Amino acid sequence: MKSAVIVFPGLNRDRDMIAALTKVSGTAPATVWHQDADLPDVDLIVIPGGFSYGDYLRCGAIAARSPIMDKVRERAAKGVKVLGVCNGFQILIEAGLLPGALMRNMSLKFVCREVKLEVVNAATDFTRGYVKGQVIRCPVAHHDGNYFADAETIAHLEGNGQVAFRYAEGTNPNGSINDIAGIFNDSKNVLGLMPHPENLIEAAHGGDDGRALFSGLLGQAA
Repeated sequence: MKSAVIVFPGLNRDRDMIAALTKVSGTAPATVWHQDADLPDVDLIVIPGGFSYGDYLRCGAIAARSPIMDKVRERAAKGVKVLGVCNGFQILIEAGLLPGALMRNMSLKFVCREVKLEVVNAATDFTRGYVKGQVIRCPVAHHDGNYFADAETIAHLEGNGQVAFRYAEGTNPNGSINDIAGIFNDSKNVLGLMPHPENLIEAAHGGDDGRALFSGLLGQAA
C-alpha cells in the first residue's frame, strides 16, 4: 500500500507518523507540502498531529483551507483512505470530511498522558487488526479534543457503526460526548482520532498497542 503524509507548518508529529508507516510497511511514505497542487497516486493519505498554524482561529481551521485539502476531499470521495490523528482529526472536521466539532478540553488544560481505548468497530480496514471490544493503551496530547455533535449526529454515528474508538475505563481525558475518541465518515474510508497510535508501535515506546492499526491498514502481519 502506498501512502502519503501531508505536512503543514506547525505540525510536530509528522516525523513520528512517517517513522511508524515506514517501520510497519517497510516503505517510506511520500511527503506532501500543504501548498502542493496535487497528491501522488496513493492508497492512504495521513494528516498527522501537532499545532498547524499555531492553532490560531480554531484548531485546524486554517490548515483545512490549504490548497491540498481540495485534493484530499476529491480522493476521499473516490474511496481513498484518509487518516487524521489529533490535529489531523481537527483538520478533517474543519474540512467537512467528518461531522461534529472538537472543543476545548473540559479541564481547560492541555492533557498529555496515556489512556485506554475500546475498539468499538473492528470491521473496517483501519481497525481489522483489533477485536471488537478490545481495550488497548494509547497516548494522548491535546488541548482541544472534546468531541461534540448534536443529538441527531451522535445517534447516526452510533447507529451506523461510525464510532471507531471510545475512551475506556474512566480514562476520558477531555470530556468527549459518549467517550468518543475516534470516528469514521459514512463510507468508513476516513478516520479521525485524537489519540496517537503512531507513538505506541514498538517495545522502545513501552508497548505496541497502536501497531495493529497500521499493520491491519497496510496489510502487514502484526
